[in-house]
Amino acid sequence: MNKRGPSESQGDPRQVFTVSRINREVRQLLETGFRTIWVQGELSNVARPRSGHMYFTLKDAAAQIRCAMFRQNNQRLPFEPADGLAVLCRGRLSLYEARGDFQLIVEHMEEAGEGDLQRQFEHLKQTLDKQGLFAQEHKQAIPTLPGRIGVVTSPTGAAVRDVLHVLKRRFPAVPVHIYPVPVQGEGAAARIVSAIRLAVDRADCDVLILTRGGGSLEDLWAFNDEALARAIFDCPIPVIAGVGHEIDFTIADFVADLRAPTPSGAAELAVPDAGDWARRFAASQDRLRGAATRRMDELKRRHEWLAQRLWRLHPGNRLRQRTQRLDELELRLAMACRSLLRHRRARLQTLVKSLQGVSPLPALRAGRARLEGYEGRLVTALRHQLNLARRRVEAVTRTLAAVGPEATLARGYAIVTTLPDGKIVRDQSQVSRGSDVAVRVARGSFSATVTDNDPPGDS
Repeated sequence: MNKRGPSESQGDPRQVFTVSRINREVRQLLETGFRTIWVQGELSNVARPRSGHMYFTLKDAAAQIRCAMFRQNNQRLPFEPADGLAVLCRGRLSLYEARGDFQLIVEHMEEAGEGDLQRQFEHLKQTLDKQGLFAQEHKQAIPTLPGRIGVVTSPTGAAVRDVLHVLKRRFPAVPVHIYPVPVQGEGAAARIVSAIRLAVDRADCDVLILTRGGGSLEDLWAFNDEALARAIFDCPIPVIAGVGHEIDFTIADFVADLRAPTPSGAAELAVPDAGDWARRFAASQDRLRGAATRRMDELKRRHEWLAQRLWRLHPGNRLRQRTQRLDELELRLAMACRSLLRHRRARLQTLVKSLQGVSPLPALRAGRARLEGYEGRLVTALRHQLNLARRRVEAVTRTLAAVGPEATLARGYAIVTTLPDGKIVRDQSQVSRGSDVAVRVARGSFSATVTDNDPPGDS
């Protein structure tokens, strides 16, 4: 039977594709020809079937694309996708073969706007980190007591008031110069860069504080500028960054020589505490005075002792005595060395002969054999004792189960105790009408109130 089709049997050179094959090969071309891409657009037709996968359309003013985001990727989204929401998606292009639909398989989704700013922040952070702008070896030491402090900030914000208040409280003798700049909005980063360069040109500050109050990522965006980061890195004056609150991080924080969690924290790191310095100076002065007095007394006593010793002992006499003593010790040392060597050589020869005649190997083998025998006997004895103990425990357990209160309660009896002292009721006279009692049965317990307390036989 001829299984070839009409075209093949006639030598037709055309290559005929099935629909399934063309869709499969187009999908493979899309998935291998495109790397992971980022796409920004507006959500539309968001659907979540019971499978947990999410299907939607991503569109802009001129076009749209079908998208699928599978359950393992959408379970931890920090927001709820909804129609009309602007998002930024990362994924790969593909084709849904069953319908021939061109689609984007989304692996990550974030809200546009601040999410885009965060992405720019992370990209710039990684770039500058690779270039070494954050490296610790480039950080300058902050002077212990600066002669003058420059503050680059807004002259009307709360940050400058906090900084000046802390500097005045901790070390009011240090002069402060304010370099007024805008700290957010268009052109703020360029103004901050100009202020830093002005401080460098004036060269009258020993440390610069770059600061502003807290805010959103967009509010702090001026401090995520690349030109500002390079100006801080190139600044020969040590820079302390105190931007935002403790949880806020900007590029300026990473490049600065020292980061403070808040503007007040930056001021505290810039100067020491004057009161603490005064106390340390007083303590150091007392220690220095006492040490100087003790050293003078010690030197005086040593001088007197050396003078007396020099008067008693002539250097020439002591030199001759030491030389004679050295010769004597040298001779004795030579004799002792020769005697010791002879003794050690003879001892070594005796030990070598003794060692050759005695080998520990047979004794070690016998001891190992005895140890293995003891070990086997010990294991057998332990197993026997464990079996005996197990049988005794099982017998005692059965006895306790037979005579214990649980078996009696299981037959329908109950244990009654008075409240609140918990005494077991064995006689009708222990309770009276209206008394509260606790009743324990086989399965649980409950409380009750005595309503009838007539003696047995009364009607």
